[in-house]
Amino acid sequence: MSAIERRLREFGFRAIAGTDEVGRGCLAGPVVAACVILDCEPTLLGVNDSKMLDGIDRVAVCRHIVACARAIGVGVVEPHAIDEINILRASKLAMAEAVQNLSVRPDVLLLDAVTVESLEMPQIPLIEGDKRSVSIAAASVVAKVYRDLLMESYHDRYPVYDFRHNRGYATEGHQAALKVYGPSPIHRKSFEGVEESMLLFGRDGDDGGDQAR
Repeated sequence: MSAIERRLREFGFRAIAGTDEVGRGCLAGPVVAACVILDCEPTLLGVNDSKMLDGIDRVAVCRHIVACARAIGVGVVEPHAIDEINILRASKLAMAEAVQNLSVRPDVLLLDAVTVESLEMPQIPLIEGDKRSVSIAAASVVAKVYRDLLMESYHDRYPVYDFRHNRGYATEGHQAALKVYGPSPIHRKSFEGVEESMLLFGRDGDDGGDQAR
C-alpha cells in the first residue's frame, strides 16, 4: 500500500497527503474527513481501510498514526449543512476543511475516487484508494475514530437512538427508534427514512425536554 507514495517521492513530491471521509451513508450525525501526511517512510503495519478493522484495532492503529504522522487535519460538516448542500458536496467540503487544517501544505493529494474542485493543488483520485494507498487508509482510520467519538457523545444526549452502537447508520434498531420518536436535531432530514415528527422533537429544533437525554 506504499507503492504509490514511494513512486511520488521518486518524482520529487515530499508532502504527500491522503484524505478520506466517513459517515456519508448515515442517517444522523456529521460527515467527517481526515487528511494525513505521513513521515518519509509511509509503511505503517496494521493500517488498512477503516471498514476492515474492528473498533479496538482501529483505535490502536489511530494512535500509531497520530504518533508518527507529519501532519493531520480533520474537517466536520454538520447535518444541517448536509441537508442544505447534499451529501456529496458536504463530503468534499469536509475533505477541503481537513486539508486546510493541516499544519503542512501538501505537494499532492491522494483521494478515494473523487477530486475536490475547491482545492488548488495536484490531486490523484484512486479507485478503491483506501485499499491502494497507505496515506488514504490512514486518513480513513483517523476520520472513523474521530467520528465514532463524536457519535458516542451524541449517544449521551439522545440515548433512545443507540448512537454508541449504530454510529448513525440505518440499522434495524435505529430505524425502529425513528418510527417511535421521530428525528433528533442531529438527524439528516433530507435522507430517506428520516421523517419529521412532533412526537418527541419540535420542528423548531427543541428537543422536547429531557426525554431524549
